[in-house]
Amino acid sequence: MNFKHDPSATPNRKLEVGKLGEKLVAQWLQAQDWVIIAHRWRCRWGEIDLIAQGGASKQLMLAFVEVKTRSCRNWDNNGLLAITPQKQAKLWQTAELFLSENPAMADFSCRFDVALVSCEYLSPISNSSAVGNLPQVASVQLGKPVFVADYKLILRDYIPSAFD
Repeated sequence: MNFKHDPSATPNRKLEVGKLGEKLVAQWLQAQDWVIIAHRWRCRWGEIDLIAQGGASKQLMLAFVEVKTRSCRNWDNNGLLAITPQKQAKLWQTAELFLSENPAMADFSCRFDVALVSCEYLSPISNSSAVGNLPQVASVQLGKPVFVADYKLILRDYIPSAFD
């Protein structure tokens, strides 16, 4: 394996790839009529990648979305195995703190979703920042590739209510 061209080779590239995956999922959610109300919301317990609001006015829903972006040769079932009971507990605590800081949303129905994104590094990074250049793609679809900067991204799976 040539680590020079491996997206997981450096921490900066891992962060970049993670942000690209999150932006891809955010665009997909928006195309599904969800509104992204927070991206990378942080507190002392941890971070929630995306918080989205959807549903009709009588049945408002919040989705706390964990996005896992992995290269093709991953060991953890495209990130699914990284959602351990400990990770679930941290996400639960983080969501509770978000709701306590946003009491207007405390009565919304809530769920924890998981998005699995695969990423293939195609060529050396150009001088521009790939994260800032993710085009608005109206046709983000499950299983269909999106090419951005030096990457091919695919939203492999979106699991609503992945855990309670």
